Amino acid sequence: MNRSASLVALALCAAALAPARSDAFCGFYVSGSSEQLTNRATRVALMREGQRTVLTMSNDYDGPPQDFAMVVPVPIVLQQENVRTLPHNVFAKIESLTAPRLVEYWEQDPCYVPPPVRTRDGAMTNLLRSAEGGAVGGVSSLGVRIEAQFAVGEYQILILSATQSSGLETWLRQSNYNIPNGAAAALAPYIREGMKFFVARVDMRRVQRRPDGGARLSPLRFHYDTQDFRLPVRLGLLNAPDKQDLIVYVLHARSRFEVANYPNVFIPTNLDLDPSTRAQFGRFYTTLFDRTLERMNSRAVVTEYAWSTASCDPCPTPPLEANDLATLGADVLASPAVSSRGMTVTRLHTRYNAQSLSEDLVFREVGAVVGGREHVVDGQTGALEQGAQPARYGGNNFQARYAIRHPWTGPIRCANPRRGVWGGPPSGTRPVPARPALDLVSRAGAAVELPNVVRTAVPELGLTGRRPVAPRASRGTQPSRSQPKRATVLGSTALAAALAALFAHKLAKKR
Repeated sequence: MNRSASLVALALCAAALAPARSDAFCGFYVSGSSEQLTNRATRVALMREGQRTVLTMSNDYDGPPQDFAMVVPVPIVLQQENVRTLPHNVFAKIESLTAPRLVEYWEQDPCYVPPPVRTRDGAMTNLLRSAEGGAVGGVSSLGVRIEAQFAVGEYQILILSATQSSGLETWLRQSNYNIPNGAAAALAPYIREGMKFFVARVDMRRVQRRPDGGARLSPLRFHYDTQDFRLPVRLGLLNAPDKQDLIVYVLHARSRFEVANYPNVFIPTNLDLDPSTRAQFGRFYTTLFDRTLERMNSRAVVTEYAWSTASCDPCPTPPLEANDLATLGADVLASPAVSSRGMTVTRLHTRYNAQSLSEDLVFREVGAVVGGREHVVDGQTGALEQGAQPARYGGNNFQARYAIRHPWTGPIRCANPRRGVWGGPPSGTRPVPARPALDLVSRAGAAVELPNVVRTAVPELGLTGRRPVAPRASRGTQPSRSQPKRATVLGSTALAAALAALFAHKLAKKR
């Protein structure tokens, strides 16, 4: 083995956006140094079609500049044509697109009546309707075999097979690597299944350095065909005694995914928040996530997002384009044309340790859901849909969305004011874009007191909701002589519901 370079194996892992030095791995680190090895952040996207899986992963490495390796199982012997490197920013858009988001809405003038628009047939409508063991092939006395080796970018890649876990462990120790206790036991199930091990030798002279001295490794993408769609994550527990966060992005032409062998829950969404959360939204969300696992199921996998990559509402970043999907793997699918129509992306998030995780994650296709939208279900009260609901028609529209609302404080001078119509800020006020909760790995500090900031009741979390004091507004029986210029409406679904109720009322009076 070339000792002048560093080793890192990159394979079937998942994203870890959690407190530093407690990130999720699918493999474990081994090193020639006695210093602790950690992965600052790992991001992974899995694209699936039929039996083909395309995996894209990016790592930030924290540790000494000596040789190190990360040992990870893969289902087949990968060849050079299966592997490529990608730009460093490959995950920027998909992370922003699927992140929990904070929005701000202002209550619209309760006396404003939008002008109707007539279609060709005279019907009313709405302008805003949307909607190394020796030479290659040789076998060492320990049962370790190099099945393939090739170079991709800055990586020198080896594909290993092994016939016994103790042999692989001994091989690593003879190569002067310190191995976590229990490595042989953790490797044994994968060796019995005939899994291979993917490692990549890195020339540290070519690696981009972060300002804090850590290494920013180029993302790797590789694809393979296998009937099982799973994520081997158990080996990652060897390097971290604490709980680890795991985030998985799954892209598919039409379906969302969940895990088949662990409980599944949805993150509570459509919660109104106190304005104080604006400055601590990242900590608010991590606290909410912790509470969800605590109250619902500590072993659960939480769905945070399921939506088409071609749209979003609200959008913290533009939707993914065809070239974004091709970069993530659509170019090696049997039907690459799907990238022009968009795909469904599911974001799954869990936190686990050796006690709560006993099996690798196995994925399955499931039905479409909706939730976390400005969708009014009660026209009288203005109540929004809560939680996740099966989609009655169309595709997936579920997201983790939280709102700060500013009630109307101006005069009300009409006989029948309509409250609870939300949209953009008043004229002359700059709109507030949707704010995604990013870089959760860096979120530190005390937990947010949820009962003090959550204004919506969430019974499943033991939150009764804290409603704001309704602002006083002057009232009158006559409409004002002139109406203020209408602000751009953001909540088109809520407006559509309000207009529908208004038109129905007018038609009833005519009858």
